[in-house]
Amino acid sequence: MKKEMNKSKEMSIFEHLEELRQRILIGLIAFSIISTGCLIYAKNISYILKQPAHGIKFLQLAPGEYFFTSIKIAIYSSFLLSSPFIIYQVILFVLPGLTKKERNLLIPTLLFSIFLFFIGILFAYKILAPAALNFLVNYGAEIVEPIWSFEQYFNFILLLLFSTGTIFQVPVIQVVLGIFNIFSSQQMIFYWRYVIFISTIIAAILTPSTDPMTQIIMSLTILLLYTSGIIVLKTLNK
Repeated sequence: MKKEMNKSKEMSIFEHLEELRQRILIGLIAFSIISTGCLIYAKNISYILKQPAHGIKFLQLAPGEYFFTSIKIAIYSSFLLSSPFIIYQVILFVLPGLTKKERNLLIPTLLFSIFLFFIGILFAYKILAPAALNFLVNYGAEIVEPIWSFEQYFNFILLLLFSTGTIFQVPVIQVVLGIFNIFSSQQMIFYWRYVIFISTIIAAILTPSTDPMTQIIMSLTILLLYTSGIIVLKTLNK
């Protein structure tokens, strides 16, 4: 490791730029390959995303709606699947210039962040999406038949998945703030009233549907994540 750090210190600015170019190129190649695979299996991915909307009929309201939506699904899916590899390339680029303490902080934080992001997506897929769709379908079911636009449904489900994955980064942000002594766990406990208010607003903004059940679940999830972040900081004596 010392040899790598000495080598990185001796590298010129042009060599750093060349390495950066190579890392970006590798990331783009990986993204392109995964995008191609996702486009080939777009129907399978669409079927998986369609599962929470059990019993709903979908319409194609415009020519090519399914085709363009399939491309959108492939791009989002490839971004999601390639993100760990791209982050790994970023780590390889910045790692030689970091101190041992910074490396010990950066790598676990990024791994924990990726893990929580995918857990958030799974949570949205298994719990939030079914709860929201169940409310929206049953509300007024005796008056209107639930026949939805294919594109609008996937805009809804993709926004819900990615926003929930983002929300699950709350404990990571708390730990980083605590480690750098910006906010202590005691201060975070002190502001719990404000956190309840803010979590309600965030849940209302990030939840694609306007049903109260989904917003309540999202708000409670934010509070639970916030509490878990405090517990982690307490464990670290921060």
